[in-house]
Amino acid sequence: MAAEPARPSHPFLIKLPGVYAPQGDTRLLMTALERERIRPGAVVLDLGTGSGVLALRAAQLGGSVIAVDVARVAVVTARLNAFLHHRRITVRRSDLISAVGEHSYDLVLCNPPYVPSPTARGPTRGASRAWDAGPDGRAVVDRVCDDAPAALRRGGVLLMVHSKLCDPDATVRRLSRGGLEASISARAHIPVGPVLRSRINWLRARGLMSADDRFEELVIIRAEQT
Repeated sequence: MAAEPARPSHPFLIKLPGVYAPQGDTRLLMTALERERIRPGAVVLDLGTGSGVLALRAAQLGGSVIAVDVARVAVVTARLNAFLHHRRITVRRSDLISAVGEHSYDLVLCNPPYVPSPTARGPTRGASRAWDAGPDGRAVVDRVCDDAPAALRRGGVLLMVHSKLCDPDATVRRLSRGGLEASISARAHIPVGPVLRSRINWLRARGLMSADDRFEELVIIRAEQT
């Protein structure tokens, strides 16, 4: 049996203003990452890296990591954290998979914006673009689903976290249509946070939450290129 992977030895992270702070969804995705047992030198892509915490963990587990984010401040933050923790991580400013070239990967990690928002597509600037994802929460999730098959090598795996509010079954179906073997591999319930509370009436009016909801269900979507 393989040894349990060491927990991160460098918990301290720099987080510049406007960069998404690691939260419950980050922890759930990190647990899923650790279950994959990354082989040494596996090529890992971290989409929407934010602070770079998942990229750091993938590198610590032996992966060769490319981390991308559309926000310049996130790119700077991830580079600083990689430097401070002595990890070789390539960090690029990129809009999802489309700007990273013709490469393919053994593992793709993604914690995308997934919170349903009253705005049509979510903002293009500011901290809220880390979570706002249009009325159904799928403005970015669907793009990841569509791009993932081409980005994964044979045997490669996509791990993506998002909320039950944006229809995990739709994510599984969309990935499956792309030829991947997809499923919900983990679930967790976390207390409703300030973003959801700030638009609770709108979410209730759309039937996405009820008056007595105190927790949000998060899921890990795992999809493999067979």
